[in-house]
Amino acid sequence: MANARAHVVIEGRVQGVLFRHHTRETAVRLGLKGWVRNCVDGSVEAVFEGDREKVDQMIEWCQQGPSQARVTRVHQTWDEYGGEFKDFSITY
Repeated sequence: MANARAHVVIEGRVQGVLFRHHTRETAVRLGLKGWVRNCVDGSVEAVFEGDREKVDQMIEWCQQGPSQARVTRVHQTWDEYGGEFKDFSITY
């Protein structure tokens, strides 16, 4: 499969529900690299890089997130694969 890179913004009740922690766990399990962070507007932003099929699975997971989250919208854009990430991290 080809490598892909997606930039994702998740809206709804996504802060204070361990969204970043579960995003990192899921991304690592899928073998993805990139980062996730909280935004000042209450959303969560992430970049996922890796196998296109795995990135698609990650975006699908973001539609629901962890059990306490209430996702109302997931906006994604596809960017050119960069390959600069060594792992998947929570950034601040």
